[in-house]
Amino acid sequence: MPQTPLDGIKVLDLTKLAPGPFCTMILGDLGADVVKIEEPGPPTGRRAEQAGKAGTEGPGAAFSGSPFNALNRNKKSIGLNLKSGPGKEVFRRMVQRADVLVQEYRPGVAERLGIGYEQLSFRNDRLIYCAITGYGQDGPYRNLVGHDLNYIATAGVLSILGRAGQLPTIPHNLIADYAGGGMHAAIGILAALVARTQTGRGQYVDISMMDGSMALMAQSFASFFANGLLPARGETPLDGAIPNYNVYETKDGKIITIGAIEPWFFANLCRALGREDLVEHEYNSARRAEIHESFRAIFRTRTRDEWFEILSRTDVCVGKMNTLDEVEADPQVQARKMIVELDTPEGRKVKQVGISVKLSETPGSIRSLAPTLGQHTEELMHGLGYSDEQIEKWRADGSIK
Repeated sequence: MPQTPLDGIKVLDLTKLAPGPFCTMILGDLGADVVKIEEPGPPTGRRAEQAGKAGTEGPGAAFSGSPFNALNRNKKSIGLNLKSGPGKEVFRRMVQRADVLVQEYRPGVAERLGIGYEQLSFRNDRLIYCAITGYGQDGPYRNLVGHDLNYIATAGVLSILGRAGQLPTIPHNLIADYAGGGMHAAIGILAALVARTQTGRGQYVDISMMDGSMALMAQSFASFFANGLLPARGETPLDGAIPNYNVYETKDGKIITIGAIEPWFFANLCRALGREDLVEHEYNSARRAEIHESFRAIFRTRTRDEWFEILSRTDVCVGKMNTLDEVEADPQVQARKMIVELDTPEGRKVKQVGISVKLSETPGSIRSLAPTLGQHTEELMHGLGYSDEQIEKWRADGSIK
């Protein structure tokens, strides 16, 4: 197996919900040795509520050990009670050998548990400590609870999503959780690892999902700061106001997407649709509704795949709207290996999303599927120098699993 870019980097993962596990999945895919530190025993209280019913793919822990869960692939699991003396001892020994720690507690919680940055960097000054929160470690909102929807609302993202005259469209939890939080955390950690090669020291990486969501709006804010004009939902060229950057229902009830913004692409589109007479009216707002309705009627005459075949051969920005059950069969997805089939230890086959970062010399890899809670406790404890007798003693008193 070729070398991966993060070979030898040890990551301690204290996270549970989307942003943190996605961040550490990225690091694990790139070769980092990621260890999930999980509470031993069955979930109770709020942890049980997050877990949901066993076997479901709900928001929390019930799905965490499933081989279908890509967020926990390339990770090991140790069950540690961080409120117990032995659990703290084992954790501190792990920290001394770690390169990165990722947590998503509310501000101040880690410090109360004795695992804050200052407390741990004293033991390991090369540690890169990443905290992912909704609003960051400072400011008046730092202690507010929230979820993706709240963060993108505060960041201004939600205000531009949706159709004119309608309430904003809620974009699942993709923006703040995954892009604003998890992906920005991975970027921050990678930057801190590079910086450590220059300074010899680790540092604190403060990731706010609100901040990350605002960063995704850099171009929108740049335009607003330049002209002072607020973008109105559904009334700008990139969110459905123009017929040549829009979605259309086809004969089979499916959706085709058109992104023919540039004049030459718009001209190609009009010719392919048999309406070359419309080419000169691309910027004529008075004709916009007419053009839109004409396109709607034309696209209803063929199926989605027929239109894709026609338009993709005529230099038009076109894409099929695939539903999740259709994505795997798309030839581009297949060519890029973005759906992979993996073998479980029991001989089953499971599918997951592939690795998006393609590196020519040190590619990432999927080396293992999601672990069950405490699956690697003995292996990791032995690596830390603990005996079988000590492991069994602490397992019996609930300090480890």
